Order: sequence, then C-alpha cells, then structure tokens
Amino acid sequence: MNKQTQGIGMTSQRTRDRLIERLRAKGIQNQHVLEAMRLLPRHLFVDEALASRAYEDDALPIGHKQTISQPYIVARMTEALLAEGVPKKVLEIGTGSGYQAALLAQLVQQVYTLERIKPLYLQTKKRLAGLNLRNVRCKLSDGTWGWEGYAPYDAIIVTCAAAEIPTSLIEQLNLGGRLIIPVGAADAAQQLLTLKRTQQGVTKQKLEDVLFVPLVRD
Repeated sequence: MNKQTQGIGMTSQRTRDRLIERLRAKGIQNQHVLEAMRLLPRHLFVDEALASRAYEDDALPIGHKQTISQPYIVARMTEALLAEGVPKKVLEIGTGSGYQAALLAQLVQQVYTLERIKPLYLQTKKRLAGLNLRNVRCKLSDGTWGWEGYAPYDAIIVTCAAAEIPTSLIEQLNLGGRLIIPVGAADAAQQLLTLKRTQQGVTKQKLEDVLFVPLVRD
C-alpha cells in the first residue's frame, strides 16, 4: 500500500477507524462491510481539496451536480444487498466517483457499473484501474435500462433516486435477486427500498428515508 493510499493526518488509518466506529454506533452490523470500508481509501474518490473531509459521515460533491454518498448510506445499502447471502454478480446504476463499486469489488465476485456523465465515467474508470480492481466492468450508459448484455444479476444497487422503479431493472434480476433503490422525486421525500424478485412477483421493504440526486433518463 503506497503513501497516497494509506493517507496521512485527516486521511490516516486512525481517522478511518473513527468513521467505522461511528457507523457501528449508527447500527451497521455486517463486519465484512465495515472492514471493507475501513480499508478502502475514500479520500482517493474525492477532489484533493476535499480529502481532509473524506472520513466525515457526510455526502460530498464530486462535480457535475453529483455527490459521493454519505458513508452511513453506502454501508446501509451494501449491508442490505448482502442481507440474504453474498451475490456473485452485481449491477450498479450510477458509478459516480466509483466508491460504491470499489467497495462492492471487495465483497462480491463481479461488479458491473453504469454512468451516464462522460467526464465522470472517464475519470472513474481510470481511478478504478489505478486501484487494480479487475472485477469491475464500467460502461457509459443511461442506467434506467440496466445492462442487458450481462443480465440476469443476483443484485442491483441504484445510487440515485428514481421517480418510479424502472421495470427493466426488475426484469434483469435473477429469481431471488434483490434491488436496492431510493425512490421519490428530487424535491420531495425519498425512501430507500429493498425489492426482491420471487416466483409470485416482487416483495418490497422500506429501509429508511433518504436524500439522493435524481436518476436521469437520457
């Protein structure tokens, strides 16, 4: 691990450990999620000017009116995704900074991730390659349609709020597969939901109230 990855001062391992203790105090229990977040250098996923704030439990801007999600929400969504076992193949809608994809790469066999904003896509693809994450495949695309070429998926995670749940994502789930998605208008209340595809249809569970940037259809 090089010095940039290790971090110093406000990006040091001690600072990261304090964040993990805050997440544990907020109710995150999955030890695999907590350990992966403890080791993942979040400061490499934000602008250098914001690196000193990388281990605060806050969302931070990454440009193009997008954010890197609050660590608690990342942990909560990842824990929900793993709640019924570890999925082998996961689709992420909204690559953004690449932090969620990089976290998933520590926990599952294969990650597919979609980003519609070209500068973010190019920057993040380079960042993930620099971290030698060979089990993450990126694509520049409108995420509302999913990624049919690699479907079906054991789980899908959406990191932006949909006004309504895209049926294409449900259709790209395996039976028993889980969709973790925030639902609601950008200027209204949003709910983080877990949906599960079953032979009888789709079950739905609310996790908590959230605030995400909107899922945009091109």
